[in-house]
Amino acid sequence: MTPEALRTALLSALEQAAPAHGIDIVDVEIAGSSRAPIIRLRIDNADESLPTISLDEVAQQHEWINATLDEMDPIEGSYTLEVSSPGLARPLRKHHDFERFAHETVQLQTNNTEGRKRFSGELCGIDDNDVVTVVVDGEDMQFPRNTIVSCTIKPEF
Repeated sequence: MTPEALRTALLSALEQAAPAHGIDIVDVEIAGSSRAPIIRLRIDNADESLPTISLDEVAQQHEWINATLDEMDPIEGSYTLEVSSPGLARPLRKHHDFERFAHETVQLQTNNTEGRKRFSGELCGIDDNDVVTVVVDGEDMQFPRNTIVSCTIKPEF
């Protein structure tokens, strides 16, 4: 299974199990070598009125996450599982992420084959057609969500 196919399968299985535990799967990343793979999972509280998930709350989620992964048996042999909060540079992946974090400064990368691929600016939100609008250098720019390779909140210190 390719790394992207594995990532998609992991996201699907974990996103099915997560609501029962009040958790939102923010992102899954496959890293490391084929001999020592690492599954990095970022989670948060599904209830947006709650603050970002704490480390103690993250630790409480390992049981169902491990059970879900054990049932899938996604990788032959052993692997390392890292579970964490989304952090300051939170990835935005789902439709509701682009709504929830409107007015945040983001860094966005597209899969454009020509011209500029990386953008930074204020996220305005997402419309019903799944088009994300970002103000870049004072200009509204629109990106169909299916052309966005990655989008993360840009922490400001």
